[in-house]
Amino acid sequence: MPCALKGDALHLADASFYKNDFLLTWNCNHLANANKRQYIRVINARLNLPTSEIVTPLELFSEKPDE
Repeated sequence: MPCALKGDALHLADASFYKNDFLLTWNCNHLANANKRQYIRVINARLNLPTSEIVTPLELFSEKPDE
């Protein structure tokens, strides 16, 4: 995480420490970025921490036609 984005690092650290299943974020530049997810997994594995599934609100919803 860039030094200027301490909030993002704290958000990720809290989710990892408390073993959250999901980390919900709008931050597609640093947290919900496909290129960064593997990096986050590697760092957490080195620290023996689980990695939450990082998702955006849009990923949680799917549109289904009226039945």
